[in-house]
Amino acid sequence: MERAVLILPVAFAALALAAGDDGNAGLLPDGPGKEVVAKMCVECHSVDRMRTLRISKDDWSDKVADMVDRGATGTDAEIEAVLNYLAANFGKDSKVWMNTAPGIEMKALLGFKVAEVDAVVAYRKANGNFKEWSDLLKVPGLDQKNLEAKKDLMQF
Repeated sequence: MERAVLILPVAFAALALAAGDDGNAGLLPDGPGKEVVAKMCVECHSVDRMRTLRISKDDWSDKVADMVDRGATGTDAEIEAVLNYLAANFGKDSKVWMNTAPGIEMKALLGFKVAEVDAVVAYRKANGNFKEWSDLLKVPGLDQKNLEAKKDLMQF
């Protein structure tokens, strides 16, 4: 019996891995290169961390080259697709994709409090995607002045 108790958690963990945890690849904004980023990057890197960076294309190029030096593999076309995707979605002037943004991104880039992040995520799950920034005004508990001030940093 003791052995079964020890084996069951290991078996469940193996099943979860076999089910294909996508490393939150679903949190990546749609666009050209998303599938390649999910394939090449998400196995080792958190999407949350990726999404909080806002760096130039040159800086993304350095990061991608560093990852290739460390063992990331892909064709030249795939590596270029990754670079273009990251620069387009998480470049210096990139906006926050509010329909997929994880809490850490909303906190880091928009200054949302934990309760506000929780409210946005819960509202999004219950009501579907936002169409424009003013849809966020329907979310209970959000600071309307902060939303208005940050609306140009959001994308839908």
